[in-house]
Amino acid sequence: MNYRHAYHAGNFADVVKHVVLTRLLEYLKQKDKAFRVIDTHAGIGRYDLSSVEAQKTGEWQGGIGRLIDASFAAPVAALLAPYLETVRSLNPEGGIQKYPGSPLIARHLMRKQDRLSAIELHPKDVGKLRTLFAGDFQTRVIELDGWLALGAHLPPKEKRGLVLIDPPFEEAGEFERLVDGLIRAHKRWPGGIYALWYPIKDRKAIIAFRKALKQSGIPKLLDIEFEIRPASSEPSLDGSGLLVVNPPFTLEDELRTLLPALHRVLAVEKPAHWSLEWLASE
Repeated sequence: MNYRHAYHAGNFADVVKHVVLTRLLEYLKQKDKAFRVIDTHAGIGRYDLSSVEAQKTGEWQGGIGRLIDASFAAPVAALLAPYLETVRSLNPEGGIQKYPGSPLIARHLMRKQDRLSAIELHPKDVGKLRTLFAGDFQTRVIELDGWLALGAHLPPKEKRGLVLIDPPFEEAGEFERLVDGLIRAHKRWPGGIYALWYPIKDRKAIIAFRKALKQSGIPKLLDIEFEIRPASSEPSLDGSGLLVVNPPFTLEDELRTLLPALHRVLAVEKPAHWSLEWLASE
């Protein structure tokens, strides 16, 4: 996919992924006990939408650019509020110039007792991430292959939290690595919440991915698919998916409120659909 996130920051896939991320974080905050967020492919944390990369694709205009000023019914607006407030906090003068990546969203919503492990392998990106979180004792930036973190960093000492796995899909075999990584991580920390992002581009690979997940033996797998257009004749990002392991009991109902509203704003061509499916229940 040749996926460097600076080109795609704030696009429709980011919007859906980050909205779900905020709902997971808000659930974790319902208990006073501390939690940890482990972001295995953290990127640079904050993106300049006026950069050459962002302007080259303009993808953010079809994502956060559509959402930021859209009107929603009160129940939807309430669920979107933590996400949109986080985005607006980077743009105090209005409009959209900066966009938060997942580690910055997590950090913005965390409480004083919570912790963030932001893991990134790319040397330049790690440098920017360290600059962003310099002096922040609640955040640890680690230069490491995110796949290795699923062994070495689990379970966290807090015993509560979320692992976000958002690989770049730059190489073949990422779907297989997702399944293998999840199985390994779940054995070490079966009670953690996991969110695994994937692109909807290669439909055959997704079918095999979902089959492997069903056969993994891991319970409580909720699969979210969000398409903005039907399958293209040429390979393109027609949608994105997010697999949530151990989802909060509140999440399914929240998504059934959120996803139709997001789809009305973000879909660009019919037929396109969104779906929620339990690949495995308890």
